Amino acid sequence: SVSLYISSSFCEFSSSRINEIEKCNTLKRRLFGRTEVIENTLNPDFVRKFVLDFFFEEKQNLRFDVYNVDTRSSNISKHDFLGQTFCTLGEIIGSTGSRMERTLSNCSCSFSLFFPSSGIPGKKCGAIIFTAEELSNCRDIATMQLCANKLDKKDFFGKSDPFLVFYRSNEDGTFTICHKTEVIKNTLNPVWQPFTIPVRALCNGDYDRTVKIDVYDWDRDGSHDFIGEFTTSYRELSRGQSQFNVYEVLNPKKKGKKKKYVNSGTVTLLSFKVESEYTFVDFIRGGTQLNFTVAIDFTASNGNPAQPTSLHYMSPYQMNTYAMALKAVGEIIQDYDSDKLFPAYGFGAKLPPDGKISHAFPLNGNSEDPNCVGIEGVLEAYFQSLRTVQLYGPTNFAPVINQVARSAQDITDGSQYFVLLMITDGVISDMVQTKEAVVNASALPMSIIIVGVGPAEFDAMEELDGDDVRVSSRGRFAERDIVQFVPFRDYIDRSGNQVLSMARLAKDVLAEIPDQLLSFMKSKGIDPRPAPPASGTPSKPPLNTRI
Repeated sequence: SVSLYISSSFCEFSSSRINEIEKCNTLKRRLFGRTEVIENTLNPDFVRKFVLDFFFEEKQNLRFDVYNVDTRSSNISKHDFLGQTFCTLGEIIGSTGSRMERTLSNCSCSFSLFFPSSGIPGKKCGAIIFTAEELSNCRDIATMQLCANKLDKKDFFGKSDPFLVFYRSNEDGTFTICHKTEVIKNTLNPVWQPFTIPVRALCNGDYDRTVKIDVYDWDRDGSHDFIGEFTTSYRELSRGQSQFNVYEVLNPKKKGKKKKYVNSGTVTLLSFKVESEYTFVDFIRGGTQLNFTVAIDFTASNGNPAQPTSLHYMSPYQMNTYAMALKAVGEIIQDYDSDKLFPAYGFGAKLPPDGKISHAFPLNGNSEDPNCVGIEGVLEAYFQSLRTVQLYGPTNFAPVINQVARSAQDITDGSQYFVLLMITDGVISDMVQTKEAVVNASALPMSIIIVGVGPAEFDAMEELDGDDVRVSSRGRFAERDIVQFVPFRDYIDRSGNQVLSMARLAKDVLAEIPDQLLSFMKSKGIDPRPAPPASGTPSKPPLNTRI
């Protein structure tokens, strides 16, 4: 006899990461896990949760496969495939309330014998609903203060200039640096200032994971002298000031040479407290949208678009660097923009019919509505503009920055955050005006990504990327660091793999966006809105039915 309904089902999913592309130069998938089996139902509500590391700056592809269990075998090929769906982790998190529903498709043909209407590949096979939530320890911020006593003297004419370096241990036994204290000059008994560090950076949520701390004597030439080391864990540190948190600083080389060696001093934890702060995911779950705007350099220095030597050359075989940069960044940000409408501008071109130079013209030709539908719409408008405008100059950034800043100025309640991607091949012509525009924009919900393409020198661009020295104009300093500049050539894969080149670029230029968003929200005292409740009872169509 044949059952009319699916007797039981489970779901399995796999994921892909950029580091896997780095290792093998091709995109690979790995099985991440399986749910439990739910017996005799067409509307299973799976209990098992899966913990994934979320990286905003990466496109984390997921595939979900649904099966009907026929036997007790663990071999997946022994069970009936019901359907699958694809998405990114960013799409789930970026959905309203971090809840997303997707239709299953690609039903197995083997079902056509019993389910002729739903066994055809491409037919709908029901729906699957995803919800995402952030682990509590991801929002915890630890504040601690340490001091040292009787450290080794390293300087010939003085004592030592000690500082601490914290390392988080990795699964493979290696260590990753996660914090450096300030240097305390000319003392063997330093007291460092309190500092804060995300708990996830310190131990990645594993409270018993080893934390290694090195003690160094600072030298001006950078060849810092190693004083010693000790290990601890988040769990030990969380005990606060106690006898358990007085550590001997040991130097393995000195210990091996000197029989009477005891230690190279001690380090004591003076205080330790943990507080929870709002995270990027909190704001996204609460409805904050990333408003993505593109600005492309149409100056003559790019070369004639009809010639293969041009940076704007439209090859039938591969994307040019402008298109690659746009697609790499846009495909990740679009997951956090619900309407998928993106304003797109060009600058430095003469426009038809009168040949007027413009530094902020809409790529779609519509000055009333510069929005393009999706990243593909932006690319289409970009290619169309190359056929109609005349590349000219100069390279002025300020008009586009001010254009986006005017939009950001109208929405400062935390519901929108604006990200401007500027792609250029040359040196900025209006640096004074651009610096003033950046300083003004730093008080708004806005970030600026500048990608340099081509072989030009971009030394002046580093001035806008205020990692070392905050941008200033007319005596005013930028309230926040909102600019990230990178030359695309540093990320191009030597073997010509465009997917890998784009993944590397996106990972680097987008890494600072979450912290920049949080810095704005914190500076304005904006809290995330509560995640909206699920509207009504979620629809759960049967996975398969018999006709």
